[in-house]
Amino acid sequence: MDLTFVSAGAACPLCNGNSPCFNCSTAALAESQPAGRFSKRLFDLVFSGLAIAAGAVLFVAIAVLIRLLSPGPIIFRHERIGFQGARFDCLKFRTMKVGADKILEDHLAANPKARIEFETTRKLRNDPRIIPLIGHFLRKSSLDEIPQFVNVLRGDMSVVGPRPVTRKEVDLYGPRMSSYLSARPGITGLWQVSGRNRLTFAERCKLDESYVRDWSFNSDMRIILRTGRTVLSGEGAF
Repeated sequence: MDLTFVSAGAACPLCNGNSPCFNCSTAALAESQPAGRFSKRLFDLVFSGLAIAAGAVLFVAIAVLIRLLSPGPIIFRHERIGFQGARFDCLKFRTMKVGADKILEDHLAANPKARIEFETTRKLRNDPRIIPLIGHFLRKSSLDEIPQFVNVLRGDMSVVGPRPVTRKEVDLYGPRMSSYLSARPGITGLWQVSGRNRLTFAERCKLDESYVRDWSFNSDMRIILRTGRTVLSGEGAF
């Protein structure tokens, strides 16, 4: 494995050298090239370009509905951690109300069972933050993730890869973090086709590690095909 991720004296891209984090001890184990390298990147560019072109009318329709049903921006940007610890804005159609963080904080404070659910899965079955009428549909169908094809074109993400993580989730990966840092996060992946929101965060981490360790172009194709079936059936989504 290439040990060139953090050079001597370089600051960790996650904590900027200000306060040592778990990543400081694992970042050096990340591969210097993402899983799949050139062949995977070429596929990402072609697939994403075609997806954006084919779905342009649908994208506009979704944007109009969001604007009509909820005041605020159409696109939600949230910082995620990518290949070799690089930070990037992960794009989604906004499915939550403005002020979602405060809504979540208040909800978890008032509902101990919901807090346990969120701490275990990082998800809520009955999420008070969701925009009425359209929010649940976009999330269940995964249409809210369509803007991430732009992230793929930019090189932040891949069509298939580990689930993008937030800065707060980095330390939860434990020793598996080096595997996560060795690939670009994906729009879909093993997590998406293996139970989605029914899985615990620990199970998701194991799947991400398995994906990077056993990567092949054929496995990516199988995951893409399984993603179509999973989205149509709504399996594991809420």
